[in-house]
Amino acid sequence: MKDLDAARLAQMVQPLLDWFSANARDLPWRADREPYHVWLSEIMLQQTRVEAVRGYYARFLDAAPDVFALAALPEDKLLKLWEGLGYYNRARNLQACARILAENGGAFPETKDALKKLPGIGDYTAGAIASICFEQPAAAVDGNVLRVCARVLDDDTPVDTPAYRAALDAALSAVYPSGRCGAFTQSLMELGATVCVPNGAPKCGACPISDLCLARKNGTASSLPKKQPKRGRRAENRTVFLLRCGNRVAVEKRPETGLLAGLWQLPNEPGLYDEAQVGAWAAARPLGDVRLRSVRDGRHIFTHITWTMRCYALACAQAPDCFTWVTPDELRGEVSLPTAFRQFLTLDEW
Repeated sequence: MKDLDAARLAQMVQPLLDWFSANARDLPWRADREPYHVWLSEIMLQQTRVEAVRGYYARFLDAAPDVFALAALPEDKLLKLWEGLGYYNRARNLQACARILAENGGAFPETKDALKKLPGIGDYTAGAIASICFEQPAAAVDGNVLRVCARVLDDDTPVDTPAYRAALDAALSAVYPSGRCGAFTQSLMELGATVCVPNGAPKCGACPISDLCLARKNGTASSLPKKQPKRGRRAENRTVFLLRCGNRVAVEKRPETGLLAGLWQLPNEPGLYDEAQVGAWAAARPLGDVRLRSVRDGRHIFTHITWTMRCYALACAQAPDCFTWVTPDELRGEVSLPTAFRQFLTLDEW
């Protein structure tokens, strides 16, 4: 790994601060420096677009305006508020963290090291809270920051290794400006999100540090940052059953461990069934007279797995208690169903 050019990183600071003061987006979690708000937004923004998070953030704060309310939130309500954001362990870790904070008076620790001891808070989130809320010289190194710095330094070291992240974290933390730590953290994030973008060519003409950027000078910006070769996703086939009895649909809980642990799902089986196999599956359950209404194919991509799915919608005469039977209103307002299964529901047709 190359030595990081600390002097060049230090030269970024003032131009970025000036640019951010004039160009920062108006985002609801920037309205104050309340640690609860910053923490919640940073967890939601992981793997999720800003525009998608706006609505979730507002709804979540309405239901849980502080750590005490979040600590007391029933799990089903918590998961319903999170529905569609994916990576549901983020929501569970939020609540686990809130309960620890609530037991200790509700205040967040102010240092990065202390924050990292809380559930679900890693280097990046701890740095964001410590710098934005408490003006600590603590870097928050996410994908945007990795991309900006790789280009500024024209560094082709793979950025997705713990050693590189740790080295960049230390190098950036050393150049943080006293009294402007939060603004510097946000300026780096903002530049990566809006100018030094991940998809498509960087907008070098709008960049306040283009004169410092070695990748721009050397014509290598479009090839940076470099990453390690990705492992291929495992492919799995699933047959999904949308069982309807009157105005209710069957759901069931997934196992408490593994993929989508403890969440609700539509009944499903490994493999892609044909109609004869579906008939045998239905006949083995006390569903009464069963009629096939429709067949739909779908797909869902997880981090390491791709599901190819075929959903059979079946009208059932009986609603056995081996499943939980819920109404459209309950699915809209109470029961959290992962996107992998929700894609097969069209509640307005009921």
